[in-house]
Amino acid sequence: MELYQLEYFLEAARQRNFTRAAASLNLAQAALSEQIRKLEAELGTQLFNRGRRETVLTAAGETLRVHAEGLLRGAAAARLAVADLVELRSGRLTIGAIPSVSACLLPAAITAFRKRYPAVELALFEGTSESIAQWVESGRVEFGIVQLPATNGSFDEIPLLREPFVALVAKAHPLAKQSRISLAKLAQEPFVLYKGRARDTALAACREAGFEPRIACESSELETIRSLVAAGLGVAVLPQLATRQPSKDCQVLRLRGDPVERQVALLSRAGHAPSPSAAAFRTILAGQH
Repeated sequence: MELYQLEYFLEAARQRNFTRAAASLNLAQAALSEQIRKLEAELGTQLFNRGRRETVLTAAGETLRVHAEGLLRGAAAARLAVADLVELRSGRLTIGAIPSVSACLLPAAITAFRKRYPAVELALFEGTSESIAQWVESGRVEFGIVQLPATNGSFDEIPLLREPFVALVAKAHPLAKQSRISLAKLAQEPFVLYKGRARDTALAACREAGFEPRIACESSELETIRSLVAAGLGVAVLPQLATRQPSKDCQVLRLRGDPVERQVALLSRAGHAPSPSAAAFRTILAGQH
């Protein structure tokens, strides 16, 4: 049973005449009659009482009419819902992002997306790269923005940007007068570490510079890290994005020597085509970098 057969059947029921129904459908009468016969054969019963002047539904035909109208309404609603989704007139997009990205990169992209597609609901979840990879794998978010490498799993990775790490010190710190320092200059300082993959990068860079940092505090909140550094409780080595928001009590110092960098990428489940809303958001984000 095909939807077009039900459409033909309903038109014949409305017109009560196969000739008029065929003309309305822009079909040959023989073609319409053939489709009705196929429906009757499939259902094993006669659907119309065919008279000389008028064709009327049998009891079975009347039962089919009620259900056919519901099926066609449902099919039309399904087409409209899919069209709305494809054309971004509805839907929901869920994104996971590490805090430095959500604070510094995403606001402009989210604003542009909402302005262009106001009917699409957008939800943003912050977490570590490891947490976001789990969310992507479980389907909690459609894609994530993380620091590579991703945790074990089957993912598609699209590089977004490569950024350097910098040192953050209190404005009152003796090193604050310099614009660039070597990481080894911080060997005797207590460190405030930024939890997550950035922590691993900072620790590895310190060890590469020949020292094991003394850890005074760890936090996943950038504002907490800035406050602790500003209070003189330690120094921090952070991704440059994490220092974009100005702080009158902290000084950003570039690092000399071999670059300490990280790769930020879009992470999605391998083999899963992005939804229309995800594809649109990626395009907006890529256009800003």
